[in-house]
Amino acid sequence: MTAAFVGTYAGKGGAGLVPLVHDAQAGGWTAGPPIPSIRNASFAVTSPSHGHRYLVDEAAGSVDVYAADWRPLAQVRSGGEAPCHLALAPDECHLAVANYASGSVTLFPLDDAGLPRAGTTLAHHGRGPDPDRQRGPHAHWVGFTPAGALLAVDLGTDRIVSRSLDRLDAPQTLYAAPPGSGPRHLALHPTLPVAYLVSELAATLTVLRSEGAMFRAESVRAITVEETLGGAIALDAPHARLYVTTRGGDCIVTYALDPHGTPTRIGHISSIGRSPRHLLLLDNTLLVANEESGHVTIFQLDDGRRPHGDPVVMNVPGAAFLMTG
Repeated sequence: MTAAFVGTYAGKGGAGLVPLVHDAQAGGWTAGPPIPSIRNASFAVTSPSHGHRYLVDEAAGSVDVYAADWRPLAQVRSGGEAPCHLALAPDECHLAVANYASGSVTLFPLDDAGLPRAGTTLAHHGRGPDPDRQRGPHAHWVGFTPAGALLAVDLGTDRIVSRSLDRLDAPQTLYAAPPGSGPRHLALHPTLPVAYLVSELAATLTVLRSEGAMFRAESVRAITVEETLGGAIALDAPHARLYVTTRGGDCIVTYALDPHGTPTRIGHISSIGRSPRHLLLLDNTLLVANEESGHVTIFQLDDGRRPHGDPVVMNVPGAAFLMTG
């Protein structure tokens, strides 16, 4: 059975969307034939109701919709340049897309069949102090609160922005990150008023507590002591674990969460590849997409839910992200 799919960048040797197959009886992993028509897919989400897969094509600037059997259903422009992330609203009535290069977010209403209608593109404005990475806005992550508010993390302006769906023209700064920190990705705890922010430029993990219409930073801590970039974040809420990667240091750090959601670092391990860009949890397995080395590393998790042992390292050039099968 197919356990996961790997989106790849064509410019880094990617051949398309690559299925990873796990044979439970043989205990091994193999890479199946790629789907060559699905190129430069750097993130995806799946509809629980329809089974559709929504993928961004970062090079083409499009959002592509596929059925569960990968039959193409629709394609729309993302409303900006270099779409890198997307999210489905809890009620599945909207799909949001982060356009990194243009620094905008596009919100698409979805029809009864789960297909996107004409979207509304929401521009971000401003810049940060880093002259190379923050000359303008760079939306890097989008998501929805349980109540349905639209959130966006902007690496270029050091902000998390919130919008009510009935007042899209009235953005609120939910959190102003330290200047130059370059916030990248956010993980919302499903049951606690807590969020975890990994910042790329500062390589920090910030614990955010929800206080009314704002986030308050409870703590800001370095992920590692090396000069690195923050990468991916994955929350394993049922087992009270948080995983964060660094690029440059190329490691995975594991945190244990107490009943209040406060993390304590319990270990780290090499990602066995360069630039771990994305993480995927599958039961007792953690998969890591190492973009620059073109490998997917597959770890088993020990009793403490930490990566351990001898991992499986698979050659997948241009590995950008991972999704369940």
